[in-house]
Amino acid sequence: MKIEVLRSGICAVKGVRAYGIKEGNKGLALIEGKGKAAGMFTSNNIRAAPVLFTRKQLENGGITAILANSGCANSFTGEIGMRNAEKMAELASSSLGVDKEEVAVASTGPIGVQLDMGLIERQLGEVVKGLTSGVVGSTAAAKAIMTTDTFHKERAISIDTGDEERVVIGGIAKGSGMIFPYLATATMLSFIYTDAPLDEEVLRRSLKDAVDNSFNMIVVDGDMSTNDMVLLVSTGRGGKISEGDFKEGLNFVCKELAKLIARDGEGATKFVEVRVRGTASVEDAREVARSIVRSPLVKSAIFGERPDFTCGRIIAAIGGSSISRDIDPSRISISLKNENEKEVLAVKNGEFMDLPGVARDIMKEKEIFIDVDLGIGEEEVEATAWGCDLTYDYVRINAE
Repeated sequence: MKIEVLRSGICAVKGVRAYGIKEGNKGLALIEGKGKAAGMFTSNNIRAAPVLFTRKQLENGGITAILANSGCANSFTGEIGMRNAEKMAELASSSLGVDKEEVAVASTGPIGVQLDMGLIERQLGEVVKGLTSGVVGSTAAAKAIMTTDTFHKERAISIDTGDEERVVIGGIAKGSGMIFPYLATATMLSFIYTDAPLDEEVLRRSLKDAVDNSFNMIVVDGDMSTNDMVLLVSTGRGGKISEGDFKEGLNFVCKELAKLIARDGEGATKFVEVRVRGTASVEDAREVARSIVRSPLVKSAIFGERPDFTCGRIIAAIGGSSISRDIDPSRISISLKNENEKEVLAVKNGEFMDLPGVARDIMKEKEIFIDVDLGIGEEEVEATAWGCDLTYDYVRINAE
């Protein structure tokens, strides 16, 4: 199997058209592409109307369109909110000439505010006119769903499986703040399309695997949104592919989108990757990695470019994780690296090492990589999480 990265997003997939517009902080995106579908949604016990509505829509096994708005989460909006989510689907179905049951909806923005349905109806008229299978359609849709994001997020790949036809997987996403998704999954939204002819069960298994390794492993601020949603749709127009190869490709796309979200954390100045190994299970490694990138003290120390504080606070985060009783402090080792492969062993077998000047140089970089070996399990068992530093601007953005 060979993966080629494309300069595109969802519209690289056969059978997909998209477009979107943004007016101030209010945007609307429409994606059209009929196929079998699977979804994962927020684990927050207070779920937004579009989450509840779209979960029910997916019980039909497939969708033809996704209508997503930004600038209002339609969350904590009661019966009116549910009626408005349904109204969004009705508007899209009427505009496209499809059944209402074939439309998924999503929303992102402030909680507790009702949708401006007049605005959505007006914007939808413009968006439908712009629907296209060209690259501009994917980009326009990705920009339309941005909230505090500073750049749009899209990725696509083509997979050569040896068949005459290739398989394409493309996705768009948004997210910058309120990022601590736990999908069983500012808000994290992602819409992914493929032309691989796969049944619903394979799509569900593949999506869960990919989300566990990507979106569930990013932390910006540790707050879980009421609106998190990831949808995967297969138009079935591409070449044949094995489940294993498809999972590998989907994991690649989802990880790329997840890292873009982490890089765009609200107010962030540094991208942080934490790899944890040497645990009894992958689940344990995931738990520790997420505990580290979630820690406000670790994130603040990284912003302050203090390697000593960073490592001390990593130790505290490890000890505060759910697997802390299984940890032997004398076996913990921590390395700090930058993207140019400069590396410093900061903690070795439970002891802090003298940190040379290169350690401070590493902390000054825009991308910081932290390797943690707990030494209590198999060396090859590992998990990676992504996040960012915690800055003054994060507080400013969320106080305004």
